[in-house]
Amino acid sequence: MANNNNDKMSREEAGRKGGEATAKNHDKEFYQEIGQKGGEATAESHDKEFYQEIGQKGGEATAESHDKEFYQKIGQKGGEATAENHGEEFYQEIGKKGGEATAESHDKEFYQEIGQKGGEARGRNDDNDGKMSREEAGRKGGQRSRR
Repeated sequence: MANNNNDKMSREEAGRKGGEATAKNHDKEFYQEIGQKGGEATAESHDKEFYQEIGQKGGEATAESHDKEFYQKIGQKGGEATAENHGEEFYQEIGKKGGEATAESHDKEFYQEIGQKGGEARGRNDDNDGKMSREEAGRKGGQRSRR
């Protein structure tokens, strides 16, 4: 960037040069440490709503610049990383918590509806080997839960 006003450096240029000089003098651990300190200081001075708001803004900005494939790829990477770090008990526990949370926020009709939809979807993929169709099982399950 060109200098202006009697050969004074612009703020932009001074910031760029300062950043380059700092990067030459410090390693990855330095940046991790100052990032940790900054994160802790920010956490002390902001509440839950602050993080919800910036998370929402960040999510919206990301959604504008990325497509479905991007989210599938990062979701797969996250799932693989989680699987490497957790065993069967972890998944049982989060499944239980998710089921309990869903049960608290949904009524019997919700479960009847998803049971029927699941049965119908599976029925379309059925190879009909003499067993009750999945659609039929879903419908019967929905009827039983109405009782």
